[in-house]
Amino acid sequence: MSLDDARRSTAAPAELERRQWTADMIAPETDQGQGTRASFVATRFEYAGGGAPVLHVSAQGLYRAFVNGKRVGDDCLTPGWTCYDDRIAYQSYDISDLVVPGENRIEIWLGDGWYRSPMMWRELAIPNCWGDRIAAIAEVVSDGEVVCRTDDTWKSGLLPITKTGIYYGEDHDARLETLEETGGVEVLTFDTDQLVAHETGAVKELAALEPVESWDEDGATVYDFGQNVAGYSRVTTRGEEGARLYIEFAEVLGPDGKVDRRNYRTARAALSYVLKGDGEETWAPAFTFMGYRYARVTIEGKAEISEIVSVPVSSVPDLAGGFECGIDAVNRLVQNTIWSQRGNFIEVPTDCPQRDERLGWTGDAQVFAGTACWLADSESFLRKYLRDVMHDQRPDGGVPHFAPDPTRRPGSKFEGDWAGSTGWGDVITIMPWQLYLHYGREDVLRECFPAMLKWLDYLWSISDGPIILPHSTWGQKGFTFGDWLQPVGDNRKPRPTIGDDCAATLYHYISNDLASKIATIIGETAEADRLAKRAEEIRTAFTAEYFTATGRLAHNDQTSYALAFLYDLVPAEHHDAARAYFRRVIEDADYTIGTGFIGTPALLPALCKLGMTDLAEKVFLNRKVPGWLFQVERGATTIWERWDAIGEDGTIYEPSMNSYNHYAYGAVCQFLFEDVAGVQPVAEAPGFDRVRLAPTVLPELGHVSMWHDCRHGRIEAGWSVDGGRVTYRVTLPEGCEAVAADEIGGGTYGPGTHEITFDLS
Repeated sequence: MSLDDARRSTAAPAELERRQWTADMIAPETDQGQGTRASFVATRFEYAGGGAPVLHVSAQGLYRAFVNGKRVGDDCLTPGWTCYDDRIAYQSYDISDLVVPGENRIEIWLGDGWYRSPMMWRELAIPNCWGDRIAAIAEVVSDGEVVCRTDDTWKSGLLPITKTGIYYGEDHDARLETLEETGGVEVLTFDTDQLVAHETGAVKELAALEPVESWDEDGATVYDFGQNVAGYSRVTTRGEEGARLYIEFAEVLGPDGKVDRRNYRTARAALSYVLKGDGEETWAPAFTFMGYRYARVTIEGKAEISEIVSVPVSSVPDLAGGFECGIDAVNRLVQNTIWSQRGNFIEVPTDCPQRDERLGWTGDAQVFAGTACWLADSESFLRKYLRDVMHDQRPDGGVPHFAPDPTRRPGSKFEGDWAGSTGWGDVITIMPWQLYLHYGREDVLRECFPAMLKWLDYLWSISDGPIILPHSTWGQKGFTFGDWLQPVGDNRKPRPTIGDDCAATLYHYISNDLASKIATIIGETAEADRLAKRAEEIRTAFTAEYFTATGRLAHNDQTSYALAFLYDLVPAEHHDAARAYFRRVIEDADYTIGTGFIGTPALLPALCKLGMTDLAEKVFLNRKVPGWLFQVERGATTIWERWDAIGEDGTIYEPSMNSYNHYAYGAVCQFLFEDVAGVQPVAEAPGFDRVRLAPTVLPELGHVSMWHDCRHGRIEAGWSVDGGRVTYRVTLPEGCEAVAADEIGGGTYGPGTHEITFDLS
């Protein structure tokens, strides 16, 4: 365990941690620029022994450190990914077991990483995104004394990594593994105040996965690891000097049964290894990762593979929650969500880990934030991400579509401002709220509140009033993604979808109302009153603009009704009629899903809130497309970006935008924990000091059980049905109490195990 891991295991730091540095940021003179052979910097230092030496280290680019030839720590992709023009993380490692009394050698390998790999897609990729110089900064401190530091006396040389990049993959020539110090270093101008202790857990390797099957394909061997992951292959091989392994990756097989890589777009996403021919050789890349299930290995020359494994990596390797029921496909859906979170929670919450994108999209992150906190300890991870979001927030208040945001960097070819979409920018209100509910961190609300106000004023300014009229052109102020990828059914007679203006206005209300509650919690009374009045103004305008006299919503689609009902935007006089319209649009769709990114998390909770659990059950358990379980029955092991990523006939949807590892629709797991299992965190006593117990029994599930490790310990809950009688059991740790809903008998429960029985209505 690194010192950073030890520190974070006790409590997440409330503030950024900095230290005083005497070291310089040094760049290797051997480096020839982005996409060229990687370099290292090295020196020797004297250590008297008897102390407790600690290495503090960071880099521009990615680094891997070695002391006396042994790797320091087991963290991956360090120093991580932040808005590098704002702050760069450093890591601290106890190296007592690596140093010896007398002379020691320290070596720091450097790769392009996110810092200067070309970021963004296709011809718009931005080279040298945050800078054109890879560099390292390091100090070895023992008992308060600096015994080694980076300065102009260090040497540099070339690594056997002949090319590396985030989208590119990595090439390694083992014949070049004898490292020579052939150059010096250049001290760069660098403000060490940018360096902050790593704000979250480091990226770690998970247990390696063995292939479940392999076969020949056009002179290559394809290995199926049985699980879509983000990570890389580790290979053990033996052969002649100069023989080459070329490993390509894929998420799916095409209709012809062959590896299909079209959805990777311009991302090479491959590995190359040239053998040194000296017995058995084991290798894995140092500075990259891929999203994949399949590896296709082509061997040039005489060599053979004795072992190949898939090594997943993640910033959230440990589970914090689980859910099971009597339907295997639902249990697999939860596992798919877990794997999508692992593969996309690598330093920032990305949309996908495979193609030429891998960006921290704010819309995906905000709809998934609640689920993320149920399934993993996401507190420090999401808080770090919010700091990147706030750094990239525009002066006018627009929140970026993704953070860190490469489009703001010099050299960007992207036109307009890639910020300000409703549903996406609302991450700045919704994610802090989820962190407050799950972890009780009022300081998160305080830290983000000024950014919330800027965002809310931006929303109002789009159309100078409560109804938002979005711009139709990407990059223009007020552009919105609406309910992204909302399915339309048969394109010969498409079903209705929500209008951009309605979606934007709904989220306009959601964020104002939520910010008013947040302002009350943190003691901003005047702002709370102002925001509450603004929310009420939006509510009134929404009714006038979008409800007919008969209670029908303007766009008559699933997303409109789900969001309006869930957030209490349906006036009392229209409630019954709108409820009937909502039921009809579900039935007319034959219980298939009619919602996209922002509507999907609201759909089932809204139906249950209205007591329409029969519809919720049918929609959730639907096996047709669009549907959650359709993906599972098509063999998905992660969540898809599109409901129709693979059609019922096996046809792959247009691969230019088709990811098979997108966590957004996995947000349904929040519904499973909070509505189906019925354990709900409450704002009055956040951080699971108190929970509300309100299970929604879906009889087709047979039985349900959940567990979650909160700050007080483990919560367990579940129900079973016998005839018309439900038995609900819940176990609470010390420090947590529960209040049962009236529907299951009411009452307050303290720590321990409790059994509640009630009739199935």
